[in-house]
Amino acid sequence: MRKKLSILLALLLLVGTLAGCAGNNNNNLPGNDENGQTTPKGSDPVVLNVHVGPNPDTIDPALNSAVDGATLIIHAFEGLYTLDKDGVPVPGQAEKVDISEDGLTYTFTLRDGLTWSDGSPLTAEDFVYSWNRAIDPNTGADYAYMFESIKGYEDGKLDVTAVDEKTLVVNLVAKTPYFLELTAFPTFSPVKKDIVEEHGEAWALAPETYIGNGPYKLIEWVDSSHMLYEKNENYWNYDVLGPDQIKFILMSDANSVLGAFKTGQILFADDLPTEEIDSWRDSDEFYIQGQLGTYYVSFNTQAPPFDNKLVREAFSLAIDRNYIVENIGKAGQQPAGAFVPTGLSDADPTKEFREVGGDYIDVSKDAYEKNLARAKELMKEAGYEDGKGFPVVEYLYNPESDGHRLIAEALQQMWAQLGVEVNLASQEWNTFLNTRKNGDYQIARNGWLGDYNDPISFLDMWITGSGNNDAQWSNAEYDKLIAEVKNSNDPVERFEKMHRAEDIIFEEAMLSPIYYYVDLYLMSNKLKNAYSSPLGYKYFMYAEIAE
Repeated sequence: MRKKLSILLALLLLVGTLAGCAGNNNNNLPGNDENGQTTPKGSDPVVLNVHVGPNPDTIDPALNSAVDGATLIIHAFEGLYTLDKDGVPVPGQAEKVDISEDGLTYTFTLRDGLTWSDGSPLTAEDFVYSWNRAIDPNTGADYAYMFESIKGYEDGKLDVTAVDEKTLVVNLVAKTPYFLELTAFPTFSPVKKDIVEEHGEAWALAPETYIGNGPYKLIEWVDSSHMLYEKNENYWNYDVLGPDQIKFILMSDANSVLGAFKTGQILFADDLPTEEIDSWRDSDEFYIQGQLGTYYVSFNTQAPPFDNKLVREAFSLAIDRNYIVENIGKAGQQPAGAFVPTGLSDADPTKEFREVGGDYIDVSKDAYEKNLARAKELMKEAGYEDGKGFPVVEYLYNPESDGHRLIAEALQQMWAQLGVEVNLASQEWNTFLNTRKNGDYQIARNGWLGDYNDPISFLDMWITGSGNNDAQWSNAEYDKLIAEVKNSNDPVERFEKMHRAEDIIFEEAMLSPIYYYVDLYLMSNKLKNAYSSPLGYKYFMYAEIAE
């Protein structure tokens, strides 16, 4: 999932994951008291004020591909399964699942009396409709490929059947060890057919039509100010929910976010100015935790001069990753010599995928001068010795946090050693996402967090035509390998093919990894039972505010 700006260096990320915010002044937070709560006139509900990003690009479960959007979605929607605080799938809308001996058929039994937030019945057929909507080309879901593990995907109609109102049968093409995690992913959430078909894409733009089935419901959305969620009285597990209301304050400026946190106007800040990291490092309200993700540079492989593999490899080797993590990151990020990050197991669960696959780029400090020398040789081979004849190119980033800007400036200087001129350009988050997705760029910052605990989450995004293939890259051998991985019932074969797929990524030099993410945020000591998952989602639905 795309990392947005908040995690450490404005990470996601990503990134990942969002528009320019007009409400960046702390005085624009209406009705906040010193405890980060809002008390509406004439009532006394407990309202938790938090920050996870600026305006979301979308909160349609099928269309979202950003981390901050996912956080907003999981508070309003719930899949068959959901994730606990350790990222382990647990029953959500489903009461139980029966899995066939061959691992190919999943029979889900829904809970009794499930309803939408408007009180209308929710049935197994809603999942059939929603999953097929997500793979419909007319929907344009970036994550359509995530349904490849289900039979019928290639034919455009999933082998998913509502046997009755409470029973959903799903047939897979091969054993999929992470399938329950998929059912917890936002794209697998049900959406209400009559609402979606009546209002089109606009259904996810207004509280009146944003009908969900999750723990909270959206009741107010003031652009560039806030999104107010309220407990869903029709949620099956209503009694365990926390605050009466959750107000997601929409801010894009890291300094404004920090100011709101310091004054108690928000109790959670998913952003922090880079220059403030050292001063907060020893605070018990400062959190750093591991995360399954990679910050990287995207090359538009279809646009000159980055349609030349030699140029892409040269630009990648010229990056001093240690400088970036030590002088800009400052939070324990690990220089990345590959794309699939650390933290994911291999076929042998006692070993990590990264341990078995090794690095494709030597990121040790001692290797940088050698890498740079090789980069200059590659530029010469490409016909651009000392940068002569190389056109001025542009690096695109989103400016909501100073981390992305500082990295952009560092990259600009590093690439200047190749004798080339790189201009820097920035776009606010929503525009940036679509510019990059449409391939209207040359080089751009990027970030990706795993969507579930399997390396394929970092590899299947690069198949030809994928909605998340920002590099506009296509490789027939790669596509074949990914298809074979998803059709294999042999775990050893699966991992061998995934390693080979990653080999191709670096043989083609179609991206340049910079570092593996950490998750950085500020959380008030007054806020209890809120947490961040290894996938970057923030959970406030069970939170409590201590007096």
